[in-house]
Amino acid sequence: MKNNKLLMIMLMMLIAITLVGAIALVIVMKFSGDDEAKEPTIDEVLEASVDIPQITANLASDDYIRISFKIQTENKKAKEELEKRDFQVKNLIIQELSEMKAEDIQGKEGQVKLQEDLKNKINGLMQEGKIVQVYITESLLQ
Repeated sequence: MKNNKLLMIMLMMLIAITLVGAIALVIVMKFSGDDEAKEPTIDEVLEASVDIPQITANLASDDYIRISFKIQTENKKAKEELEKRDFQVKNLIIQELSEMKAEDIQGKEGQVKLQEDLKNKINGLMQEGKIVQVYITESLLQ
């Protein structure tokens, strides 16, 4: 009889611990999910963005391009790092453009591919954060 009572107490404690753990998990998942799903406001985007002024580069097809970018980072620390690495970013952009032909950059698909390639390569440089998006703000192909 004493063993049955002890077994019931242990079973009740196990159920109580499981319920508390499940409730804690639901609460943590609920609050952490809202932060990630929330899109940043335009002010937050601008605060975490860096302008890359106009760059002129020769393309592989003997054409040239004048192009400017705005690069959005994930936070202010990443922005500060990106501002310090501006010479490396410009170098990457020039190298990337020098291997492209005019046909590669023309049209939406070419521009989106250039943005994605630059995002990935710049993220390879970053240590304090990451690049969220690369925007082309000006482009003149001649």
